[in-house]
This record gives sequence, C-alpha cells and structure tokens, in this order.
Amino acid sequence: MGALIWLASYPKSGNTWMRSFLHNLFRNSEQPVDINEISDFCLGESAAQWYRRHTDRPLNELTPEELAKLRPLVHRDFTTVFPDSVFVKTHNHLGESCGVPLHTMEVTAGGIYVLRNPLDVVISVSHHFGETIDEAIEHLANEQYMAGNMDSHVFELHRSWSTHVKSWTENPSPQLLVVRYEDLLQKPRKYFKQVASFLGLNPPPARLERAIRNSSFKALKAIEQKKGFKEKSKKADMFFREGRSEQWRDVLTPEQVRRIISDHYEQMERFGYIPDDYRDAVPQKADAV
Repeated sequence: MGALIWLASYPKSGNTWMRSFLHNLFRNSEQPVDINEISDFCLGESAAQWYRRHTDRPLNELTPEELAKLRPLVHRDFTTVFPDSVFVKTHNHLGESCGVPLHTMEVTAGGIYVLRNPLDVVISVSHHFGETIDEAIEHLANEQYMAGNMDSHVFELHRSWSTHVKSWTENPSPQLLVVRYEDLLQKPRKYFKQVASFLGLNPPPARLERAIRNSSFKALKAIEQKKGFKEKSKKADMFFREGRSEQWRDVLTPEQVRRIISDHYEQMERFGYIPDDYRDAVPQKADAV
C-alpha cells in the first residue's frame, strides 16, 4: 500500500503544470508525455467513479453528509493503486465538510501546494468557467464556492482564494512544500529541482531539464492542439491559454485590480503579490498592522 501525496492548488493556479512535470520526470521519455494520460499517473480526488464503489445510489441523491462520509473510504482506496507514493490532485481547501476532513491525514505522506497571483488567477478562472471578469472576481471571493457536477466529479469545496491559500499555508510543515507559480516560471531549474528534492529525488541535470522542457507551456499547448485535453472545460476554447504571469496588466481595469486587492490583501501581502503601484489599494487599517 502507498501513502498519498496531495498535489493541491486553487483552480487555475498551476496544478496541471505540476502534475505534468512530475509525470515527465518519472517517465523520463525523450518526447513529452501525453497530457491525457496524466490521470493514470495522478489520481483525481473528486473523480466520481471512486465514490460509486461505495454506494448503490446515484451520487446526486446523496446528502452532503453522506457524501462526506465516503471521502475517507475513497482516500484509503487510493493507497492500493501504487505500492509507494500515490499522487492525488485536489482543489479542496484544507478543511472539513460536514465535520469530515476533506483530506484523510491517516493515509497521507505529504503534499505540494502551488499558488498563483489572484490578479492572474481571475483571468484564467474567467476563461475556464465562462464568466465575465467581474463574475470571476466574485467567484474568488465566494466563501461558499463549490464545484462538481456529480456526473464525472463529486463536489469540491474551494471556498475563497484567500481562505484556500491560508488553509494550506498558515501552518508550515516539513511534509508540505509551498511553491509559487511565478517562481516556477522565472526560475524553473531552481524550483522544480526543489520539488524533486522534496520528494526525495535527485535526478541528473539532463533528466530534470528534459522534464522541465517536456512539461513547458509550449509543449503542453502543442499536445492539446493536436490531441485535445479531456480536462478542458466545455465553456473554454483551450485549457492552456497563455500561462504567463502579469497578464492582469493587459486585461484588468484599475478598479478590478483594487477590488481583488481589497478582497485578498492579507494573503497577497504574505506572498508578495501586491503591486507597488497599487499599495494604496490596501485598506489603511491593514497597512498599519
């Protein structure tokens, strides 16, 4: 039996990129691994087929309490898939649903949490969910936000971007690696090597470089254009759209930037996401603390 390693993030923050890097690192093939095979390498915490094993009733007929009770059973099932580490994607915040933990610590070895500037996340969320920018801003601030259609995925409890980030990062642990999307972009060798080291791996430089290259945004976008990507939302034209940082400067209005900072300044401040030219958007009482 294996132990779970959660690959966690708020949606549209680099989770697929991280999964693809690890998949390419472990496979070590000359050509990029097909992104549509990523679910064979990394399980999906909310994938409905795992929950159907534990009930004869349609999932959409279960109460939130009944569904919550299935989660620990599903997580224990995950441990039987691989003999060692079992990677599991999650967009849930680190908390509970109906008194039941959304992540079962008894079968957990650790986790990697990827976070991204919410000024850019809001743009990706807008495209992925078919929302306007203003709707996406409300989406990121929604403390009750849940996703899942009960057909292919059970519900995920995201909460707001700030609550999500705080839940995963407020209690540092040697079993949890926190990495910023922007650092992976700017210094991929340094930070992807850090990811490998966290997992107890010491790949030769050529192998690390190949995994970084084969999971680059250019490589992932090329695969999607050729083969499609089964995780793409029906509301989006492409899953891999731009991938760069600071898109917000070309897309958001000053008012929208200020709204996002007002909603999330505490966690943005912690991770260096408040732009110098928008420092005045931070509420004064918060700035004085």
